[in-house]
Amino acid sequence: MIERLNLIKNDAEKEIAVASSFEALNEIKVRILGRKGKMTQILRGLKDLAGEERAEAGKTANEVKNQLENLIETKTAELKQAELDKRLQSEKIDVTLPGLPLPVGGIHPISRVTDEIKAIFTGMGFAVAEGPEIETDYYNFEALNIPHDHPARDMQDSFYITEQMLLRTHTSPVQVRTMEKMAPQIPVKIIVPGKVYRKDDDATHSPMFNQVEGLLIDENITFANLKGILMLFAQKVFGEQVKVRYRPSFFPFTEPSAEMDISCVNCQGGGCRVCSYTGWLEILGAGMVNPRVLQFGGYDPEKVTGFAFGMGIERIAMLKFGINDLRLFYDNDKRFLTQF
Repeated sequence: MIERLNLIKNDAEKEIAVASSFEALNEIKVRILGRKGKMTQILRGLKDLAGEERAEAGKTANEVKNQLENLIETKTAELKQAELDKRLQSEKIDVTLPGLPLPVGGIHPISRVTDEIKAIFTGMGFAVAEGPEIETDYYNFEALNIPHDHPARDMQDSFYITEQMLLRTHTSPVQVRTMEKMAPQIPVKIIVPGKVYRKDDDATHSPMFNQVEGLLIDENITFANLKGILMLFAQKVFGEQVKVRYRPSFFPFTEPSAEMDISCVNCQGGGCRVCSYTGWLEILGAGMVNPRVLQFGGYDPEKVTGFAFGMGIERIAMLKFGINDLRLFYDNDKRFLTQF
């Protein structure tokens, strides 16, 4: 029995030493130590031996089994290390090579135009003000001289949350909020860029779009001051060759009110499809602040005057870049956005 155990041990040690894969090693383990393996058969046969012989054979069998298990465990670790070394060799990375370039993003055309407008007006001494996009009916309409039953509300189809809360339809509420905070200090000189919301959706309108308002309140402010600032703005955005004109209009919060047009950026005023062959393109509305709005803001219209203007940033971007569909700004099409 002991000679047989030594023979099994010697043969197994040789096989384990030359095993070159996990499959070969596992086959040896099953054949020697498995449920039907050679060592298992010997251990089961111990019961047929005499007392002293059984004890000696049992001790030797357990020693051989433990030695073979240790050898298999050691060989398994060697095979794992060899496999890891092989993978590291085949998958190694040359850290001295230059890295792969990452795609570089760009500034969205709306953000680009917004930043340009901010830079122009801050260069003229205007501060940038902000306000809530969810607004009260009072600031969005009442304080801007648009009472509840005023027909001017029909000009702005609104998204109401409650009877007294809505998504703001313009950035003008920030004008009143700023006046309330500053009154009676002068001058008040702000621009208000931000998102606004109306029930519009076509090639030139969107339910959400961007506006920028301007407000200047001081002593002896006239329409001439307004025209000078807006003329400078138009030249900065569209070039010094641009011409402007003003047409009488109506806004509840300004009096007198006007629409400002610029000479067509496509035909330079000659007449084309872009300007409907008029030579002019409308870009913004403006006027002198209505005395009632000054009163709502806490100012005495007998002592100060002011002007206000407002424009759609998408409208300016469409004219500046020659874009014919406002919805392109929000489609997230990289073919469109990478042009800027």
